[in-house]
Amino acid sequence: MKNRWWILVSIGLFAFMSNLDASIVNVAMPLMAKQLQIPMNQIEWVVSLYLIVLSAFLLFFGKLGDLYGKIRIFKIGTIVFLMGSFLSGLQINFPFLLFGRIIQGLGGAMTLSNTYGITTATFDLKERGRAMGFISTFVALGAVAGPGVGGLILAKLSWGYIFWVNLPIGLIAIILGMFVLPKSTAETSGKIDWAGFLNFAVLIVSFFVAIFIGQEVGYLKPIPLVLYAIAIVTFWGFIHSEKRADSPLMPLSMFKIKPFTYGVGAAVLIFLSNFFTVVIIPFYLEDARHLTASEAGLLLIIFPIVMTFAGPIGGYLADHFSQSRMATLGLLIVAIGQSGYIFLGLNSPIWVYVAVTVVMAIGTGLFQSPNSDIVMSVVPRSQLGSAGSLNALARNIGMISGTALSTTTLFLAMSVKAGVRVTNYLPKQPEVFIFGMHAAFLVSLVIIILAFLLSLLQGKAVADVKLQ
Repeated sequence: MKNRWWILVSIGLFAFMSNLDASIVNVAMPLMAKQLQIPMNQIEWVVSLYLIVLSAFLLFFGKLGDLYGKIRIFKIGTIVFLMGSFLSGLQINFPFLLFGRIIQGLGGAMTLSNTYGITTATFDLKERGRAMGFISTFVALGAVAGPGVGGLILAKLSWGYIFWVNLPIGLIAIILGMFVLPKSTAETSGKIDWAGFLNFAVLIVSFFVAIFIGQEVGYLKPIPLVLYAIAIVTFWGFIHSEKRADSPLMPLSMFKIKPFTYGVGAAVLIFLSNFFTVVIIPFYLEDARHLTASEAGLLLIIFPIVMTFAGPIGGYLADHFSQSRMATLGLLIVAIGQSGYIFLGLNSPIWVYVAVTVVMAIGTGLFQSPNSDIVMSVVPRSQLGSAGSLNALARNIGMISGTALSTTTLFLAMSVKAGVRVTNYLPKQPEVFIFGMHAAFLVSLVIIILAFLLSLLQGKAVADVKLQ
């Protein structure tokens, strides 16, 4: 297809921004809480609400892309996302900020759910590995670059600019898309599965709200338990409706394709593991090592910079060698890097952190693009939107679960070490944090090993499936 690489740039920029906005707010939350005069446990909803809305609508907009054209839905999403970014950065008050984040989440869901489908439809099999490497790099960059980019912005500007940084990038992507994105066409016919959408949306909202409220009050308290019960009921309702729907929101037949199922599972686990690093390492650098926000930001930006090169290289190698073997090799390298985090201490040379981070970034880059390529290449063309949105949903589930599991593991281990319940960093007892950090990264290593095993199974299964 003519201009196919420019098409990739246009959709890649929005893939970057949509994932960036899932993590960039973390570093600004203390300042936002102070200026908006609200407690920290409430400001966390600025992050949580965006991720919940994004996750709840991914499958819906992916299906709309299949029915009415992926590029049409993507274009609408770009406008909606920039509107949300502008509103979020106005710094009016807390409710207005949350409203802006809801709009951002809707726009992000419209773009992300169709990104992989557009890429798969644009490139043939021999170039698709490089194309997926490009997109996967932007996706992973956005997911892990947030703290670093946010720290650099806050060193000079107010917190509103962490949202407004999207505006010039987004406008460039929209203008470019006006010239290079082809006319949108529908890939299949059918009706919207409203029962499936409502069940899925309630499932996502109740499950993740239960996780975030459970972190504050305890997971066995009445409110989280009721929400978990609602999630279980709506999960059953969703599966039941999908089996009966003529045009299901999530075609369950996709999960019969083993390379797809193993790949989505591995994607959930690797993003879950990555968010252990995203959440915990800023505490290590700023609180335990006493670095400034700008110094920590420079160190945190190492991962996305290395990913910029590792992702396309992984895609290129996947085009010339076995995709599944490249993905598995990437996870093995990630596991080696993750092991290094377990040995970081209060007096470890900074170059050790840098070396471990570089290894992690290389492994992640080598895994992302081949895995995404396999996931998108084994499903029927009429289901590319659904497959792409499910791939994006897997990342979001990993990010949300990683945020919750990392903090839960960290503070649980710190509480064991301190002998009392700990819910924050203890300035006078940094060794308690180091103990908790080591425990958390040990759990993260186990998660990566599970992803590695899924990748091995994917490699065995992909030989029996013809890539499209």
